[in-house]
Amino acid sequence: MPKVSFRQDRCKGCGLCVSVCPKKIIAIDSAVLNDKGYHPAGVIDMDKCIGCAFCATMCPDCVISIEK
Repeated sequence: MPKVSFRQDRCKGCGLCVSVCPKKIIAIDSAVLNDKGYHPAGVIDMDKCIGCAFCATMCPDCVISIEK
């Protein structure tokens, strides 16, 4: 099972990862602010992740890593 991890302290909450996820399991967390004052993205249902790495490829800040 793949594991997606976000470095939420560096995420700008641009939403690019949200838009490319084929399973729609990534969302912007509006309840959390990181150190930079942004709402970071995160995985909402890890069990549905297929490990495609579209999110990591699309991230302009390289805050997403995929472990298979």
